[in-house]
Amino acid sequence: MKRLFMSGALFSVLLLTITTASALAAENDHSYYVQGPMDSGPDVTAQCLKCHEKHATDFMKTTHWTWGMEQEVDGRKVVRGKKNAINNFCTSIAGNEPRCTSCHAGYGWKDSSFDFSNAGNVDCLVCHDTTGTYVKEPTGAGNPSKRVDLVYVAQNVGKPSRYNCGTCHFYGGGGDAVKHGDLDSSIEYPSREIDVHMDADGNDFTCQECHVTKDHSIPGNSLGVSPGGTSHFNCENCHTEEPHTQARLNKHIADVACQTCHIPVFAKDVPTKLSWDWSTAGEEGHKEEKDEYGKHAYSKKKGHFKWGKNVVPEYLWYNGSASAYEVGDKIDPDKVTRLTYPKGDIKDETAKIFPFKLHSGKQIYDTKNKYFITAKVFGDGGYWRDFDWDKAATLGMEASGTPYSGEYGFAATEMYWRINHMVSPKEDALSCLDCHDDNGRMNWKALGYKGDPMDNPKYSRSK
Repeated sequence: MKRLFMSGALFSVLLLTITTASALAAENDHSYYVQGPMDSGPDVTAQCLKCHEKHATDFMKTTHWTWGMEQEVDGRKVVRGKKNAINNFCTSIAGNEPRCTSCHAGYGWKDSSFDFSNAGNVDCLVCHDTTGTYVKEPTGAGNPSKRVDLVYVAQNVGKPSRYNCGTCHFYGGGGDAVKHGDLDSSIEYPSREIDVHMDADGNDFTCQECHVTKDHSIPGNSLGVSPGGTSHFNCENCHTEEPHTQARLNKHIADVACQTCHIPVFAKDVPTKLSWDWSTAGEEGHKEEKDEYGKHAYSKKKGHFKWGKNVVPEYLWYNGSASAYEVGDKIDPDKVTRLTYPKGDIKDETAKIFPFKLHSGKQIYDTKNKYFITAKVFGDGGYWRDFDWDKAATLGMEASGTPYSGEYGFAATEMYWRINHMVSPKEDALSCLDCHDDNGRMNWKALGYKGDPMDNPKYSRSK
């Protein structure tokens, strides 16, 4: 439990490690079945497959393995996922695989030749380690660090914990809280104030308590990689449709998601990245700066950043589906391109007002072809090594199979990330005046209302 140990809470860490390992341990003692030596991840998987071949087969059908799924987005049937989506963080995975795939639940995805049909490449340990000692190489294409005792980890496997899920989901985008404003290292062992469900001294929910898993398929869709995904669940899975004692509050449920009132802010403990401007990367004259949170405000390799803490969400209508930019889609560089955003409006009976993190960016695009570039930023020829955008664009577009004109510029983008975690205790939920006040947080007109619906019944949503 290295991350917790670094906080200094030694006794709590030792107690948590023992308790977690005991609670999540496999039903059978795997030290009897699993024997060394093991020199690589595939060596471990070879032994796992002797008993768990079906589990591997099931897992290989899931998006945690494929990083893509067939879905309908904006009326188009596409195969989309992490492996081929454009984002406004590092732009794309194409050409950057050894770095990005350090979060893949497999071994050896270093380029487009990776064999997705080979069960021997499945990484069982990243989800089933109970020791807290399993670590992947940050730039190793998903392979484990050489310092990991693979025999020890393999003999102590069990059910996934928040630690396992957080290894990737807390640190996506290259660091703690970079992508998700509501998923970061504070969720690993949270207080009640950070998340009332995962409160380590209270409910102590594991992720799969809500993300109920069947045949290794885990429900839940991110707008960015699965905008057309239909594997949804919501608070009503556990709570009734009228959970409040006050009828007026229960009436809100038709129009307002539970998360809107019960997650007043996100990034409660760890700052989250709110914007990334690539256009200033590589410029001379800027000094490496840090902001009030101790986070990089400027980095020569990456440009300017903005971070936020205790961030008030953006509020939009959402009907369970999203729109998204696909590689090769034309853009208007004079306008902000929304790479992914929720669908729904005030007239959509299936939509509710949900909270979102908005991440803005300024990223490289092809000025002649008028579409965004899948830039190679990592490794040989990558921007982080050579500070040459033309070379980074050429190599990255070759990797994604997209033509590049040789001319580039930078254009503004936005991405929306749905907020579901960091649920506050009920006493900290939004009150009436947080929304229905002259200086309330809701932008009623942007949501399609003529004004605050509490002020005039005529302003209410049209059904």
